[in-house]
Amino acid sequence: MHTKVVYHAAKAFSSFGLPVLRFNFRGTGLSEGVHDNGYGEVDDVRAAVDWLTETFGLPVLFAGFSFGANVGLRATCGDARVRGLVGLGLPIRAMGRDYSYEFLPACGNVPKLFVSGDHDKFCPQEMLESVLVEAGEPKKIVWVKGADHFFAGTPQSPDSKLGVMRDTVRAWVAETFAL
Repeated sequence: MHTKVVYHAAKAFSSFGLPVLRFNFRGTGLSEGVHDNGYGEVDDVRAAVDWLTETFGLPVLFAGFSFGANVGLRATCGDARVRGLVGLGLPIRAMGRDYSYEFLPACGNVPKLFVSGDHDKFCPQEMLESVLVEAGEPKKIVWVKGADHFFAGTPQSPDSKLGVMRDTVRAWVAETFAL
């Protein structure tokens, strides 16, 4: 919830006047419950979508980062209330955990944006691109040059790339949803 990536993504959405909800998964920070290795966390995302829908009565655009992107995409693919999906730093293998994306075809024709750093050690470009073949159109895949998993710079390109990530999300929202 408090990572720079999540903060900058929230800023991109809120710049359009859209309501934004950031939350911690069960057992993280001051949240109740116990971490459930991505199973119960799907229910956390569904509860958040329920709350957003009940509170604002608007279609939902889902965005998640890393573990949250994988869990959130699993929770929201196929949910008619969700009109757009953004996966930031989708992991393939991280911290001894393998992530799968066999659910991507269930996302249907909902617009999708995937943004990762071209130096992200948790999702090598060729591996992620082969996984994203399963994601139906429309989809857009953006590789941020000189960025690692957290959209920080690399030794060869040391400046932060968070602004590039944020601007990419902003441009996609404006273009895709005519905002």
